[in-house]
Amino acid sequence: MWNARCLASRMDEETTLEAASNVPLDRRRRLGNWLPEGEAQLAAFRAELVAQALSRPSKTPSVAAVRALANLIDGEPALRMHLARAIDEAKERGYELGYQDSAELLLAIDHVVTCAPRFSEKALVVCPLNALLDWPMCMPSGYALFRDRRFNDALEAVLNGWSAFLSGPHSRAYLNTREPDGWFSPEATRRIGMEQFLCDPSQPYWGFTSWNDFFTRRFRAGMRPVAGEDDNKLIVSACEAAPYNISHDARDEDAFWIKAQPYSLRDIFGPGKAHLAELFSGGSVYQAFLSAYNYHRWHAPVAGTIVDTFHVDGTYYSCVESEGADPEGLNDSQGYSAAMAARAVITIACDDPAVGTVGCVFIGMAEVSSCMVDVTPGQHVCKGEELGYFQYGGSTYCMFFQPGVVDAFVVQPPFSHDTLPVRVNAALARARERR
Repeated sequence: MWNARCLASRMDEETTLEAASNVPLDRRRRLGNWLPEGEAQLAAFRAELVAQALSRPSKTPSVAAVRALANLIDGEPALRMHLARAIDEAKERGYELGYQDSAELLLAIDHVVTCAPRFSEKALVVCPLNALLDWPMCMPSGYALFRDRRFNDALEAVLNGWSAFLSGPHSRAYLNTREPDGWFSPEATRRIGMEQFLCDPSQPYWGFTSWNDFFTRRFRAGMRPVAGEDDNKLIVSACEAAPYNISHDARDEDAFWIKAQPYSLRDIFGPGKAHLAELFSGGSVYQAFLSAYNYHRWHAPVAGTIVDTFHVDGTYYSCVESEGADPEGLNDSQGYSAAMAARAVITIACDDPAVGTVGCVFIGMAEVSSCMVDVTPGQHVCKGEELGYFQYGGSTYCMFFQPGVVDAFVVQPPFSHDTLPVRVNAALARARERR
């Protein structure tokens, strides 16, 4: 009986995967420029990356955190099985991973976390780890693996170690004008719009102290003026991000794992924060997605007092089964990620009582998961004042409003992959007049 149930469940998984995977490989797209749109480009990037990793003299990981991940997988039969099967399932479906097994994958991960990301006009791979895991994480066996707490704890250690490297001076190898891989080459500066940002081309590395310092670069004064500075009912965009979803009548608890990915407030705000779920129950949610080339700092959408700040532990590469073999990696799992991925939460009591409390949830996805909060409870912030930043990225964020607060959003769904970003500090929504 147990085997029959397992077989039936497995068949259901396969059916769901195939049903959601009917887009030809060469037509699958990825949002936000974190990975190239073409699968062939990504496959070529993986092949080159793995070849570099396998050409190194040592055939065991050199980074302590990667060795710990390898030991965890080797010592836990279920994890070893899930990873091996996820790789096999991806290869059986025709995906060119570049690696043959988990040992080669771990060597490739070890290679990645000893390097800084390079610019590539051809491949446009800003998230190399995501590129390596792009297909195994959305295979039937991958879903369980990438939700496992032990596996995610080990991944967190790997990502934290890489982030520490990217915050140091040795991470500046590609902060130069060299073509084709320098971040200050003509094509890279054009894509980024470097003229908008604080930098000094006359200085080594243009004045940046590390890769993360470059990644979290600030705008020059006046580049992003705050809309309606004296109008508390005008709510501004907290990030430079493309609209992803607007939802109303958010529920205290919901099935965030289904195809619609509704917002489940208790799961999003995490353990011990039921009062926040109750506060925003029945209210509106706005979610937007950051591009690889966007500005990655967060700003206050309203003027008010910081009520609370906290982090919620979560997953790093988990995506939802209802999307099947997700052609956008984690991108089409963003509603799900709001309840599952590592994230930072900031709540602000607006100076205007009619606006009430606004919740901001900044969600890390994949290697772009370091959420850095720069404000503290009790601190007053002006509209447009900096709240924190995504260190090496970020990816998506949500704003939560109490019931009846929002009169209208400036942007309206449906949104597509080419929807333009709403600039940080630009008008996003207007609150209703209090009656």
